[in-house]
Amino acid sequence: MKKLIIFSLAITLCMGCASMNKQQKGTAIGAAGGAAIGAAVSKGSIWGVLAGAAIGGAAGNLIGKKMDKQAQELEQAIPTAEVNRVNEGINVTFDAALAFQINSAEISDSYKDDLRSAAEVFKKYEDTNLLIEGHTDDSGADDYNMQLSEKRAKAVGDFLVSQGIDRSRITEKWYGETQPKYPNDDANRAKNRRVELAIYANEDMQQQAKEGKL
Repeated sequence: MKKLIIFSLAITLCMGCASMNKQQKGTAIGAAGGAAIGAAVSKGSIWGVLAGAAIGGAAGNLIGKKMDKQAQELEQAIPTAEVNRVNEGINVTFDAALAFQINSAEISDSYKDDLRSAAEVFKKYEDTNLLIEGHTDDSGADDYNMQLSEKRAKAVGDFLVSQGIDRSRITEKWYGETQPKYPNDDANRAKNRRVELAIYANEDMQQQAKEGKL
């Protein structure tokens, strides 16, 4: 029922967006929960992936317990990031203002320290996959924002690989300004400049959970 309500809201918003400018669209979508709408219309997004990766039941409970432990370790390793447990996975949000200079995909030194610490945790949990997403606010041209979010997502992915994370575990996606998490107004716009990670069980972990071996 919740998914139906979110999807209906997304359709209603999209129908009303034709007469809005970019800031009005971003404010409307953000106010209604842009990330939730993104999950409803894009199964490939952070929220869609975490929802789709959940298997439920006793196996899901075992995965959840393992994710609880990893989430606690990430909170300690990267205090500047927002770490949330979602379904049977983890959502990590980095503030892009701390991670990158304006209009740049070069990772700041302080952010490299955070990513190094995160990588040490990721290496302990080799049976998880990582989805990295780049997002921007609505400042600037649409095409430029899309390219910037791509460069930032790939920069984070490349850095994690340089720290010993297997490339096969990593997927990078980018959405520019199309998935605001907050209204794109003066008070909240900066929060939409972010890099998000989804951490979720790979097939091996799911199989072990189903067999009760986790």
